[in-house]
Amino acid sequence: MSRGRLAVHAHFYQPSRVDPWTGRVPEEPSAAPFHDWNARVDAECYRPNAARSNLTRISWDLGPTLASWLASEDASTLASFARAAAGGNAIGQAFHHAILPLASAADRRTEIRWGLREFELRFGRRPTGLWLPETAVDLATLRIAAEEGVAFTILAPWQAAETVDPHHPYRVDLGGGSSIVVVFYDAGLSAAVSFEPEATSDADRFARDRVAVRLSGVVPAAPGDDAAPPPLALIATDGELYGHHQQFRDLFLQRLVAPDPATAERRGFDVVSLADALAEASAEPLPFVRIAERTSWSCHHGVARWSAECPDAFDGRWKGPLRSALERLAAGIDAASDGWLRARAAELDLWALRDAYVDVVVGSTDAESFAVEHLAALPSDQRRRGHALLEAQRWRLAMFASDGWYWDDPIRPETRQVLRSAARAIRLVDAELGTALEARLVADLRLFTSPSRGVDGAAIYRMALEEVGQPA
Repeated sequence: MSRGRLAVHAHFYQPSRVDPWTGRVPEEPSAAPFHDWNARVDAECYRPNAARSNLTRISWDLGPTLASWLASEDASTLASFARAAAGGNAIGQAFHHAILPLASAADRRTEIRWGLREFELRFGRRPTGLWLPETAVDLATLRIAAEEGVAFTILAPWQAAETVDPHHPYRVDLGGGSSIVVVFYDAGLSAAVSFEPEATSDADRFARDRVAVRLSGVVPAAPGDDAAPPPLALIATDGELYGHHQQFRDLFLQRLVAPDPATAERRGFDVVSLADALAEASAEPLPFVRIAERTSWSCHHGVARWSAECPDAFDGRWKGPLRSALERLAAGIDAASDGWLRARAAELDLWALRDAYVDVVVGSTDAESFAVEHLAALPSDQRRRGHALLEAQRWRLAMFASDGWYWDDPIRPETRQVLRSAARAIRLVDAELGTALEARLVADLRLFTSPSRGVDGAAIYRMALEEVGQPA
């Protein structure tokens, strides 16, 4: 059997911090001496990894909302991502980092379509792979991804419904002759890189004592077949680990994936890109595997962390009521917007319009040009309102970002951010259509309280608005 291979994947993402009314990130004193946490993480992680050429040697995905911030605040670093993407290193990411198994079918499709389209507009090609936020997965989500042309995704080994060898890719049968490739990352190596500073203080030692040892013990996919693809160990972590969560970890990564020639030869394995490894593996028949439905990489209780009480969070009693409130709001926004559109131009499809609207969100076209192309069926004096309803859809999608539910307490900035997104969507629709959705949302938010502060969700909503100078 030929030498084993190592690939590293970094999931680059930051919660959106943008003010939905101004499009700017407010100052965050906790990030001092930087203006905000995006700027701090950029200085500690994205910029150094770009400067060390790490992006050209690893696989990665870049959150679309983070990419938008880089485009306006650090274009040179985004250009480094683009150069690395041109080499085939990058995969796409669902747009708003929503937990897709908890979303409606229409929302899943839009999030995936927006993510793939943003990647195409940003990097000049369609991605073949897709990162699922929190690797949260079910068959329905994989089917939609495959229908949109996605060839593979990355999962944790415990997301398989049966025992798997994570050092060889698998295929998931989606029915109807369709399938998708799944790469399971090496949990032990990934956890060591993330949580064991001592084990990763020396990249050469880690390569020798951890990676080489792991690969040497892998059973070939086809015993006795010397032509079988060699084993692949995939390390998958948050990208922010490399320099932000762990100081100097960008240097560890550089040495791990770009050793000097003498060290590389002694290691007994090669560093490869994930795309190249999968291209080689796809030429051979892959074994099929069943996935464990509604699972993720960061919660061992399915997707409960984002919808209900879960042992991974100290107190999650507020999570179900918050999700129910926003789902009820989304239904109201959708019904009012769809009804208004169809009453004026029956041929207009809100969901198709929303899918196309990502071009405006990313900035590849302006609202006026979009209206001329997509809203021509509306009377000219109604197109502005049609655009406002699509802008409401943008923020109505953003209010389901996973960060709002991840932690223990809804008083945190991440939950206040999703509430601001909800407010922006509501106020656009209420103003344009005369609905009263905000009053209903505020009533629903009173059903939960902050475990630490004792204030209810309505008070947190008011706090979130006041922080960005909006009347509550």
